[in-house]
Amino acid sequence: MVKRFKNTRGFTLLELMVVISVITILVSIAVPTYSRAIIRAKEAVLRDNLFTLRTLINEYTLDKQRAPQSLEDLVTAGYLKTIPEDPFTNSNQTWVVEQEDVYMSADQTQPGISDVRSGSDQTGTDGRPYNTW
Repeated sequence: MVKRFKNTRGFTLLELMVVISVITILVSIAVPTYSRAIIRAKEAVLRDNLFTLRTLINEYTLDKQRAPQSLEDLVTAGYLKTIPEDPFTNSNQTWVVEQEDVYMSADQTQPGISDVRSGSDQTGTDGRPYNTW
């Protein structure tokens, strides 16, 4: 036998609207914070990838007495397993390399890549475009 309570009711429309409003406010605060966290994480990955690539370009140049002609040279020489992805273009083919006729040492025989930059045209949280980092 089921007992029924006379005064049991569901939520009123006003109570549901208040709950939905509170949830909406919380989501509107959380989404921009989450978006900023994602961008900052991508920026950290970009900084790390640029640091790694620049360091390995210098090491390759000093070890081989010639600068790499492409980023693929770093892979074939065993300095990298694969070329890292640019987190803002989601590709490892969009890196912009700078080739200059600058020699790092007196023993260097061939110029080549001297620097690498992101291929993204987006602007960072510091106001500078990623392709100038």
